[in-house]
Amino acid sequence: MPYTPPRGPRAAQGRQPAAPRVPESLTEATSLDDDGVYVNALFDGSDLSGQKAESVEIDTSRIVNTDLSGARLARTMVTNAVAERSNLSNLKAMNSSLIRVDMRTCRMTGLTWTNGRLRDVAFRDCRLDLASFRSTTTNKVLFEGSNLKQADFQDADLRGATFEGCDLTGAQFSGAQMEGTRLVNCVLVGLRGVTSMAGAAVASRDMVALAYSLAGALGINVIDEP
Repeated sequence: MPYTPPRGPRAAQGRQPAAPRVPESLTEATSLDDDGVYVNALFDGSDLSGQKAESVEIDTSRIVNTDLSGARLARTMVTNAVAERSNLSNLKAMNSSLIRVDMRTCRMTGLTWTNGRLRDVAFRDCRLDLASFRSTTTNKVLFEGSNLKQADFQDADLRGATFEGCDLTGAQFSGAQMEGTRLVNCVLVGLRGVTSMAGAAVASRDMVALAYSLAGALGINVIDEP
C-alpha cells in the first residue's frame, strides 16, 4: 500500500501538501555519491553523517532512522519521499529541492537549506530550532507541531507556507515575502523582522504575543497603567 499521511489541520485545508506515494517494496541503500540516482530506495538505519555529495537525486524512497547529521549536499533533489525519525541536524544543503516530501518526527536542529525550493512538503512534529531556510521558495509547505525556535527565514518566499501549532520564538523573518502565509496556534514571541509579515494571516488568539514584537519594531514603548 502507498504511504498516506494523516489529514492536515483545519487551518491548512486547501493548502495541504500533496502526499508522497512510496511503494512497500524498496531496495536498500547505504551511501550517497556524487551524481547518484536513488529510485525506490530504502535508507533504514543508515549512517550518512558527515557525507558530502553533489547532484544527488532521490525519488520514490523512504528514509527511516537514518543519521544525516553534518552532511553537505549541493544541487540535490528529493522527490516523492518520506523521512521518519531521522537525524538531519546541522545538515547543509545549497541550491537543493524537496518536492512532495513528508518529514515526520525528524531531528533537524541547525539544518541549513538555503537558496532552495520546497514544494508540497510537510514538516510534522520535527525539531527545527536554529534551522535556516534563507532565500528558499515555498509552495504548499506545512510546518505542523514543530519546534522552530530561532529559525531563520530571511529573504525566503513564504507565500506558500502554513505554520500550525509551531513554536516560532525568536524566529527571523527579515526580508521574507509573507502575503498569504498562515500562522495558526503558534508561539510568536520575540520575532525578528516582524514588519515583513505584512499580508500574513494570523489567528486572533496569537496576536497578543505578536503585538509586542510589532511594538518593538515600530519603536513603541508598552507601559503598564498605574
